[in-house]
Amino acid sequence: MPPPGFEPFDRESPLLAPWRPIFMRNEPGQVVLGLEAREAHTNSRGTVHGGLYAALADQAMGLSCGARLRAEGAQVEGLWTTSLGIDYLGAARPGQWLEFHTLFVHGGGRSSHAEMDITADGETVARARASFRVALARGAA
Repeated sequence: MPPPGFEPFDRESPLLAPWRPIFMRNEPGQVVLGLEAREAHTNSRGTVHGGLYAALADQAMGLSCGARLRAEGAQVEGLWTTSLGIDYLGAARPGQWLEFHTLFVHGGGRSSHAEMDITADGETVARARASFRVALARGAA
């Protein structure tokens, strides 16, 4: 069961489908993703696989960049990832609640950058940073 304020994340993606249910919470300037770690999320050692961290970090930071740019008046048509880096600081196990919090977003022109903390039951297990190319709607400056 997700914490208060989270609702189902229903954005379609073949990559994310096997990992559902995934939840989201909108906050000023960011989209927070969350899920309860399950066995399907683990590697051979029984801890959450780094690929899950990477995929959901990419998703949350991209959504957060888009939300921030739109809130500032940009006519964003879409974003695509140009760079993604993760520092693995700990391990999460099945049964723990994972959250993906974008901490900083900077956007300007046709690029946007973000940083994030990934937590398991409130303890940071990874940090990520990414850059995105911003596609503006036709006619937008």
